[in-house]
Amino acid sequence: MPESGNLGVVVVSVDGSEESMNALRWALQNLKLRSPTPDSTIAGFFIIFHVQSPPSISTGLNPGSIPFGGPSDLEVPAFAAAIEAHQKRITGSILNHALGICSQFNQTKVRTHVVVGEPKEKICETVLDLHADVLVMGSRAFGPIKRMFLGSVSNYCAHHAHCPVIIIKGKDSVNKGN
Repeated sequence: MPESGNLGVVVVSVDGSEESMNALRWALQNLKLRSPTPDSTIAGFFIIFHVQSPPSISTGLNPGSIPFGGPSDLEVPAFAAAIEAHQKRITGSILNHALGICSQFNQTKVRTHVVVGEPKEKICETVLDLHADVLVMGSRAFGPIKRMFLGSVSNYCAHHAHCPVIIIKGKDSVNKGN
C-alpha cells in the first residue's frame, strides 16, 4: 500500500505547454494525498486547473466604430461565438491531455476546474477559493527581456498565492525527481 500524505487539495495549473504537463507529472510522482481516516472520510485530490483566456479579439470589435463595410451587428456575435467555441475546444484538449497523464500514473483522485480571465490573478483567486494546500506549476524559463514584457505567471503566483507554490523548471525535472 502506498504511503499516504497529508495534502488535501493539490492544484496543478496547466496551460497546454510541455512545462505545465511536466509540472503535473512531477506532482503525480512526488506529492502524497491524504487518505481517508476513521475520523474523516475525506480523501485528498488533485485539481487540474486551466485559465482560459477571454475572447479578446471579439471583445475588441465594436461595429459602431468601423465605418463602411465593417461587420454588421449579426456578424460580431457569430464571430464571438466562433472564438468562444474554439477556445472551449482548446481547453478540452488541454484537460484531456492532462487527464491522460493522470491515468498513466493510475491517479483517479482528480478533478478539473476551468475559469476565464487573466492567468496571474485567476490562479491566485482560485487557489484561495479552493482552499488549496499547494499550487504546482511549470515555468517556461523566459529570458529577462521577454519576462519584462510578458511577465512571469509563476513568479507572480509565488509572491501572491495564499498557499505554498512549487515551480517546476525545465524538462529534466520530472526524470530526475527534482
